[in-house]
Amino acid sequence: MHSGSDGIRFVLVAGTTETAQREGISAAGADPDLMATTPAADAELVTYGRPVRTETVPVSPSGCPTPALVTRAVREVLGFDLAVVDGGLAERTGAPTITVGARPGKDIGEQDPVPTAYGAFEAARQFGHRLPADELWLAESVPGGTTTALGVLRALGETSMVSSSLPENPIEQKERAVSQGLAASSMAPGDAAGEPKRALRRMGDPVLATLAGLTAGAVETDTAVTLAGGSQQLAVAALVRHGGYEGRLGLATTSYVADDQTAALRSDADALSLDLTVTDPGFEGADHVAMDRFVAGEAKEGVGMGGALALADRAGVPMADVRDRFATVYDDLVETPVADEEHR
Repeated sequence: MHSGSDGIRFVLVAGTTETAQREGISAAGADPDLMATTPAADAELVTYGRPVRTETVPVSPSGCPTPALVTRAVREVLGFDLAVVDGGLAERTGAPTITVGARPGKDIGEQDPVPTAYGAFEAARQFGHRLPADELWLAESVPGGTTTALGVLRALGETSMVSSSLPENPIEQKERAVSQGLAASSMAPGDAAGEPKRALRRMGDPVLATLAGLTAGAVETDTAVTLAGGSQQLAVAALVRHGGYEGRLGLATTSYVADDQTAALRSDADALSLDLTVTDPGFEGADHVAMDRFVAGEAKEGVGMGGALALADRAGVPMADVRDRFATVYDDLVETPVADEEHR
């Protein structure tokens, strides 16, 4: 095991929003019914290295595995501490979780999609304030989360665009969902500027509320916070900035999000004064089905993948080691069970 994880606490906030059930919005699961279990499975995979209650490893319809497997691979190499926060799980997880009172989010097109936003934010803020760590790395798992992130950004008056777990970013569908949400909440873009909790309740999801609360609480005690992810974490940063925090804040993502031409993560991160770290896992030319899907533009990020890769890079772990461990984790979990089924 490599050194380099002392004083680091990695927190995964896992939850759900019914926005994910909109057709063509997310690739986080083989079908809409399985999508609700994806965050619960992600929590188990990063915690234990395999499914426990959830039984299946989340994969996209084309076979792209959840980024949780990359984060798990790095965790096996580095050994960083992990805490899982229930940010509105629709299905129970076998991973130990911390509760902040979040409940599954409703569709963004409803008037009040996140009624628990205020309470979850405050409970998460208190937890973040008390959590002992030199560095806090915050990750998320919430299918449909880039759409609710876009909703929050628009409610705050931010013009940022979001990435997608799909190779072709369904921007029009996302914009339509956000327009429906704003109309249902009798809001215009920018109406919640300076009111992050209002933006969360009317246009967000419970994971965003929990992450924003954790960040707000942690920075109160001068804990260094890195938001591990892409578009959703950009929305979290915007929420914290609109809440009045002007200090240092990090964003660690993958090259797949940073290079996504349908978004503009680098300039958006700069506009929010974020310390951006972009890490390329070097999946190109690796000749492995799981890595090929990422190179093709699927998933791109999630479950703290970009943050985990950044930690590995900082600790001097060669990306070749990460790729090898990821391939091993994937082959053990995704391919072997299929072979077992054939021999039963």
